[in-house]
Amino acid sequence: MKVVFLDTVHSILKERLRDGGFNCLDATHEDKLSCITLLKDANGIVIRSKYEMDENFLKHAPRLKFIARSGAGLENIDMSYCKQKGIEVFNSPEGNRNAVGEHALGMLLALFNNLPRADREVRAGKWNREKNRGTELKGKTVAIIGYGNNGAAFANKLKGMDVSVIAYDKYKTGFGDAFVTETDLDIIHSNADVVSLHIPENEETRYFVDGIFLSAFKKPIYLINLSRGKIVNTSALIKAIESKKVTGACLDVLEYEKTNFESIIEKDLDSDFSNLLNSDKVILSPHIGGWTAESYFKLSNVLADKILDRFAAITH
Repeated sequence: MKVVFLDTVHSILKERLRDGGFNCLDATHEDKLSCITLLKDANGIVIRSKYEMDENFLKHAPRLKFIARSGAGLENIDMSYCKQKGIEVFNSPEGNRNAVGEHALGMLLALFNNLPRADREVRAGKWNREKNRGTELKGKTVAIIGYGNNGAAFANKLKGMDVSVIAYDKYKTGFGDAFVTETDLDIIHSNADVVSLHIPENEETRYFVDGIFLSAFKKPIYLINLSRGKIVNTSALIKAIESKKVTGACLDVLEYEKTNFESIIEKDLDSDFSNLLNSDKVILSPHIGGWTAESYFKLSNVLADKILDRFAAITH
């Protein structure tokens, strides 16, 4: 089976597939037109988010049996077309769930304790202890929306923090246990102090967090988004921060990101983005929530497990 690597991933995937009898072709440095040419006899594609895997792209791969997406999100893949053509789609959310959970907790604690601002001020010769007095996480209610791999990993990291963890997932039930209570959005709106988003981007979830959603909370909240940028309407978030409906936000993702997540779309930047940059109530990171040395290996190793489990026999 011929597998074309369109994006750079950890070498363990290529090594394991080659050991399993696959013919692996590196196209990571090729332009889009060259990649399309290489797909005519490809049986598999390995991607992150470099190209949109829509019908116009995939029609050039008539022999395609699978797409392997290093990471969790599948928003750049036309799943309907894949189902129609019998193309299997693998992703690897198991590979970076621990990294996402740790990053969410780290951002939240940094925000609660004003660490980015305090660090900047000390480096500038300012010693403002009272201004940087922190807030404790203990006793708070943390609401997780989306209880898949990443949401569950964040709940796991909160186990020793003496918080109440509640979670809602539209497509999953029966996941409550000693550490998390399964609930609904009404309970979240009534009780949450912290809301963490762990949902995929699709037509249903795009701008899920808007003015109506934020205004429904009974008390001020802290918002965490490590899912996708377009889950949150930035303008609505800024207004909620200004009205003190949102006390602070931890944003690893932004709606201004390019589809490949590698940079910001500069032409679409507006005053809301400037407000994010200038707010001490917001902590930002460049979509690195699942971007650790350990997860880089695990994302590819998980994909190798899934591909070899499904197709290894075909190569022999």
